[in-house]
Amino acid sequence: MDLGDLHLPNASPAPEFVASPAGSPRIGPHVAKAQRDVVALGIAIAAIIMFVGAGGRVLPQIVQSWFGGAQAPDAALANALLLNIALIIFGWRRYRDLTREVGERRRAEQQAFVLALTDPLTGCLNRRSVGPATDELLLTAQSSDRVVAFLLFDLDNFKAINDLNGHVAGDALLNAAALRVRNVLPAGSILARLGGDEFAAVTVFEPGRPEQVDRLADRLLAEVAKPMAHDGLTLETTISIGIASSDKTRAGDGRIDAQALLHNADIAMYHAKNQGRNCHYWFEPEMANELRFRSELETGIRRGLTRGEFVPFYEQQIDLETGELVGFEMLARWQSPALGLVSPDIFIPIAEEIGVIAEMSEQLIAAALRDAATWDPKLTLSVNISAIQLRDPWFAQRILKLLVEANFPASRLEIEITESCLHENIGVVRSLITSLKNQGVAISLDDFGTGYSSLAQLSSLQFDRIKIDRSFVSSINASKDASTIVKSITSLGEGMNLPITAEGIESREVLDELRTMGKFKGQGYLYGRPCDAQTVKTMLAEKGLLGHERTTLLDLKPGAPVDAPKWSGTHG
Repeated sequence: MDLGDLHLPNASPAPEFVASPAGSPRIGPHVAKAQRDVVALGIAIAAIIMFVGAGGRVLPQIVQSWFGGAQAPDAALANALLLNIALIIFGWRRYRDLTREVGERRRAEQQAFVLALTDPLTGCLNRRSVGPATDELLLTAQSSDRVVAFLLFDLDNFKAINDLNGHVAGDALLNAAALRVRNVLPAGSILARLGGDEFAAVTVFEPGRPEQVDRLADRLLAEVAKPMAHDGLTLETTISIGIASSDKTRAGDGRIDAQALLHNADIAMYHAKNQGRNCHYWFEPEMANELRFRSELETGIRRGLTRGEFVPFYEQQIDLETGELVGFEMLARWQSPALGLVSPDIFIPIAEEIGVIAEMSEQLIAAALRDAATWDPKLTLSVNISAIQLRDPWFAQRILKLLVEANFPASRLEIEITESCLHENIGVVRSLITSLKNQGVAISLDDFGTGYSSLAQLSSLQFDRIKIDRSFVSSINASKDASTIVKSITSLGEGMNLPITAEGIESREVLDELRTMGKFKGQGYLYGRPCDAQTVKTMLAEKGLLGHERTTLLDLKPGAPVDAPKWSGTHG
């Protein structure tokens, strides 16, 4: 068997290494019919024998009668002869039909066998056949002291390309990618489409020469990344490659077979995607631990949502001119029984990938609104929303429903939208902002200066506030460029009559420098780290900034002295 033939498109191989699923031929109605036809052939043969016997007696009589002989042929023998002739014709035709039918059946079975082992779209092997093919290549490589490399890859962001341009374009892209990979693979390699946009390539290399596979992977990355023209469209994609080796030093748990290589390559491919895509990584045993931890995190997040383990923490927002507390930004925290207090940098990206970020965000916002309802009415609440939530056309209605349930004034809520989100779907974002603003909710543009939004967007979307990214604010004294950017954003905000919040105020020097530039609302570790709801409530009670305490002060008799609560601006 030539393994090099296995990856050719539209080929019709019959790989000998795939066993029949049934293990033995199946007897069906076609076989029974064939048996009846064999009986018919036997009858025809018997008729021929009888024809010879009867013809030897009858034919001379017939010939003599034709030439005027007195004796007529025996009628019974003549009838038997004619019957023998009819049986011979019938049996021969049945035998000829049988032969043709058997041939067609064999060809159909061969074609069905090939279709069962190959991908009909690309002509590659499929998931069912790549395992036996890889196992046979492993045996061949071991006998020649060579090593097998299993490369698993899929097309980055293929679903978005498919949804945007249609399935026909998606199929064309898959075909083009398969053809480009096939043209790069060495002779004797295996190429299979495992399903969707996932492919596997299996090849051999010399022991101690993994750079051969590295060069092959680099070529695959470069070839697939080339633009492809289809029906007036220009389609572009990249691939992420995970590589597993039959070398025992890279085998992970020590197993060396097709399934083990596929498993290890899958782990390595996942690692490649986490490292930014459009790259390749070899499997290392440590990656399995990372994937196991990731799986545990996913399970923990789903379980934590049902148990209420995700809670809001609050970071103080201060008027830099007066030093007074003006509100809080809600930040998510995960109180995991197994891991303790988990930062959002760890669980938010995973929650987005597994599709639970909307549920998590709504739980947190609902809890934050209930907490903020007990604060002084002058204190505002800011909440961040994910880019995924911006794709939901009903998101504004969900926020308004939460406001009604918590009996919280919309004017005290500020929704923060990250600048990079504006590039995803500006039409949906504009509709969402309009709906929320019509109800009195303020909209803030977060991380301003990092997302390359245009002034036209800033003006047309009618934001109520812009927030300078903490990376610029925290380095304002150390970097001239950062200071220039902050000054420019400040001038832009003043020119467009947009209030500004500065994030990342962590030192007195940064605070003093900001005060020289203009009026800001600020937040950062200089004013204390984010804390839970109970800590905030205790702090506000000490400052007389709880809602019920504020009501008590307003109930004082007219003319009674009231000391306005002040915020010290010290660390929390």
